[in-house]
Amino acid sequence: MSQKKKLLSPIKIPFLFVTIMWIVKLVEIYNVTSFSSHGILPRYFLGLKGILFSPFIHADFSHLLNNTYPLIILGWLLFYFYNKIAIRIFLWIFFIAGIWLWAIGRADFTHIGASGIIYGLASFIFFSGVINKRTAFAATSLLVVFLYGSMIWGILPINKGISWEGHLAGLFAGLLVAIYYKNEGPKPKRYQWEIDEEIEKIEKTKTNNLYKDI
Repeated sequence: MSQKKKLLSPIKIPFLFVTIMWIVKLVEIYNVTSFSSHGILPRYFLGLKGILFSPFIHADFSHLLNNTYPLIILGWLLFYFYNKIAIRIFLWIFFIAGIWLWAIGRADFTHIGASGIIYGLASFIFFSGVINKRTAFAATSLLVVFLYGSMIWGILPINKGISWEGHLAGLFAGLLVAIYYKNEGPKPKRYQWEIDEEIEKIEKTKTNNLYKDI
């Protein structure tokens, strides 16, 4: 795979997801309607459909734009570093964040937007880097903190018009998935001197055990 293709390939699914978000908004405008009623209505049976539909529905273009850029960037990072299991990770975050929001959200508030997924992706990438102690992931974690560090305020009930419960659900969904997949994903590069050290340790252990047996 060429370097260009390797860099562009991870953006396909995040771009498709964002494209659907924009199509939904354009359909709303064209038909002079709103799909907000299809969002998550916590603890109501009919509100369960929002787990599937709400991430594609946004209040206005400002809301849509604010969610577009993070989804593209964080989605690219996910599919670049975890390309083999990225779809599974994305779907787990998608559904866990939605289910938790349905369970803990305000019942008098219809929750829409993809911000829960954004918080889930940021959380996963950050905690995955911390848990695995890998140079590339650690650097990515720092990048996420730098770019979206202010997102931490989004999990607090400061603005009643914002679904802070959705942000909180996404944050914990990302953490849970990072813990679950802590032993999967790309392996850190191993240098020859590290391999030599391991071989030397094994040989020493074998020698010591031999002396003990004698």
